[in-house]
Amino acid sequence: MTALPLIHDQVRACTRCELARTRTRAVPGEGPADAEVMFIGEGPGFNEDQQGRPFVGQAGKLLDQLIELAGLRRQDVFITNIVKCRPPGNRDPLPNEIEACSGYLTGQLETIAPRIVVTLGRYSMARFFPGQTISRIHGHSEVIGNVTYMAMYHPAAALRQQALRQAIEADFRKLGEIIAALGEPGEAESAPKPTAQTEQLRLM
Repeated sequence: MTALPLIHDQVRACTRCELARTRTRAVPGEGPADAEVMFIGEGPGFNEDQQGRPFVGQAGKLLDQLIELAGLRRQDVFITNIVKCRPPGNRDPLPNEIEACSGYLTGQLETIAPRIVVTLGRYSMARFFPGQTISRIHGHSEVIGNVTYMAMYHPAAALRQQALRQAIEADFRKLGEIIAALGEPGEAESAPKPTAQTEQLRLM
């Protein structure tokens, strides 16, 4: 068995935190094992808990549209969450729950080795951009080694606050520009360097 299916089997059988007692199904994530772009949300909601798949509710439908704005297709990207089981009542994930899932996410990142990691929401943002706020850094990116990390609002934010829709769409169009600038695998070294117009955030 290859590494990714093994990780996902471990997620489905996991009892590391209390979420295992209230979930219907764990939601490891889905997408190609060699995806170049990886989206990391916060946690499964009701529909995700029922189906065992990430982003299949209203926020997921919006995410599909936003992914297309970036010039991508859902089937070409990998989508997962910081926590793999639904917090009861869709509450925020707790620190111990995030920690319990941390190793699974690390394994997914190492196995898939994406060129771009997009965080959706403040909890996934906090792993890669500690000490920052989503309202300040959404749409901005940081290049570490061969990986570009980009922070974005969670799609659900646009469903709750329609005023955010325009900003979120602009961020996804910017993601498309970053993908275009990176070019094909192996071309990263010759890709255009970030200009002064692209604010880079240093990871703490």
